[in-house]
Amino acid sequence: MNLSPVVLVTGTDTGVGKTITTAALAAVLHGTGRSVAVYKPCQSGAADGDSDAAEIVRLAGVSAEAGVVLQEPMAPVAAAALDGTPLPSLAAHAERIRELADAHDHVLVEGAGGLLVELDSDGGTMADLGSLLAAAFVVVVRPGLGTLNHTALTLEALSARGLDVLGVVIGSWPASPHAVHNSNRQVLGTLRVPLLGALPGQASELSPADFRAGAAAWLNGVPA
Repeated sequence: MNLSPVVLVTGTDTGVGKTITTAALAAVLHGTGRSVAVYKPCQSGAADGDSDAAEIVRLAGVSAEAGVVLQEPMAPVAAAALDGTPLPSLAAHAERIRELADAHDHVLVEGAGGLLVELDSDGGTMADLGSLLAAAFVVVVRPGLGTLNHTALTLEALSARGLDVLGVVIGSWPASPHAVHNSNRQVLGTLRVPLLGALPGQASELSPADFRAGAAAWLNGVPA
């Protein structure tokens, strides 16, 4: 199985490790000599000084950009309403992603929150964006209690829309896992889609060199 030119990175929730997983995927691909661009349709929480694009550039050493930057750490529609900022349409995001795909071997698209969070004022979601682009998904999940249900729901929603899933990534694996973590990891490895790997919980604190060196081992299930 070959990795799709456009890969959408979604998650079972917010804070599950989508940015770090996107950075690790980018580092793995870049390390094989491929050109990679990262696109985030909606970056919220800019008032806190956080920038997912900047973090990806720092850790993976690839280009990254956001379609719109919003100040409040909220879902895009709510954050845009407070900012008084119009949200780009899903079609506009798709057009920019296609432009990046024409100039790179791979484009990784990091979502906001979970799969069905609305990205524009017309109710368009990451699932809808995947349909527009005929892209494949990577689903980032938690290791702890509740993750099996959240993962199953996300995979069911993708399947119902006929969208391809490359696999699942555990976005933050604890240094000292408990029984529930180990049990969940075992079950996640038996799903109908592959478990592509797990990122250490402190991966973002590594130096860029160490992060890039470790990425291939963490994501050893990513197809070539």
